[in-house]
Amino acid sequence: MMKIEADRAKCDGLGMCEAMAPDFFEVGDDGTVVVLDERPGEEYRQDLSAAVDACPVLALKLRD
Repeated sequence: MMKIEADRAKCDGLGMCEAMAPDFFEVGDDGTVVVLDERPGEEYRQDLSAAVDACPVLALKLRD
């Protein structure tokens, strides 16, 4: 099962992930990413991969 991992220490709160996959990512009040669903269905892999790849500080990963 796929899992989203976020390194909140690396996150700069730029919101690229939220813009690309708002059902899964949100920039919280503290300015860092909040993962809304850590274990999404496989049908979301393509969208989530694009969002992870868009993170300019490499704070996001998808694990299998």
